[in-house]
Amino acid sequence: MRKLFITGASGFVGQALLPALKLEGYDVVAVSRKVRDTASGVRWVLGDPVTVDDWQKEVDGAFGLINLAGEPIIGKRWTPEQKKALRDSRVVTTQNLVTAIAQARQKPSVLVSASAIGLYPKNEETELDEASRPADDFLGKLCQEWEDAAKVAEVHGVRTVLLRIGVVLGRNGGALERMLPVFRWGLGGPLGSGNQWFSWVHLADVVGLILWALASGQVQGPVNAVAPNPVRMKDFASTLGKVLNRPAFLPAPSFALNLVLGESAQVVLDGQRVLPKAALQQGYTFRFPELEAALRDLTT
Repeated sequence: MRKLFITGASGFVGQALLPALKLEGYDVVAVSRKVRDTASGVRWVLGDPVTVDDWQKEVDGAFGLINLAGEPIIGKRWTPEQKKALRDSRVVTTQNLVTAIAQARQKPSVLVSASAIGLYPKNEETELDEASRPADDFLGKLCQEWEDAAKVAEVHGVRTVLLRIGVVLGRNGGALERMLPVFRWGLGGPLGSGNQWFSWVHLADVVGLILWALASGQVQGPVNAVAPNPVRMKDFASTLGKVLNRPAFLPAPSFALNLVLGESAQVVLDGQRVLPKAALQQGYTFRFPELEAALRDLTT
């Protein structure tokens, strides 16, 4: 079996990815800051990817690496301390992973490293693809630094895929889990003005894109992990209300979100119209290209 080494395996995407990797026949090794159950068939290595430690030895001899580590962007105010945690968990972890590649005698063939559509400018009507310019704000600069750290792996002959992930919709986590209770009570509605673009993706397609990137020797560079049909926030809210058979007209005002979330409110208030141009051109077929079908799959 081919060995895969993963950071961030206990996160929202990682938990969905692990069983899929096992089904594909990979020998999965994951790093974790705490002891975890091995019943799933995954071998957990104790360590913190933000620090240089013995976990780096697992990179030697691995066929591929998947880098999903990162402190959640939303949920805490962006204090200086939180911004440092956001950067360290992404940039420093990736730098440590690439250092491990440099030190490995048998280097991996491929690195699939997470990034985010936060790289792109916010609140624009234009369609954004992998060739679009990065934003000159905190998230844009963070994602750029994150990707730059991963691209150093190419110096060592490692095919590197930068997966720019949108708003992931899935069960038991992510944005949808936070929204569902409110919408089921009939109190849901658009966030902010509702006119901002919402670039979403079903969790199954994030997993699918990672498996595709691992298996295809031609996929390289940035790949937008978003569904091919982004919607405006007001249309997302109305579609979720329709699927749940509940009203969805009560907006969450911008000032309230800014009050609660501070600077991080921009993630939900400032939209981006991002398209998965690279994935479509290189032959990936989305399981859930349309929002209504995705939401029905996740709420039934």
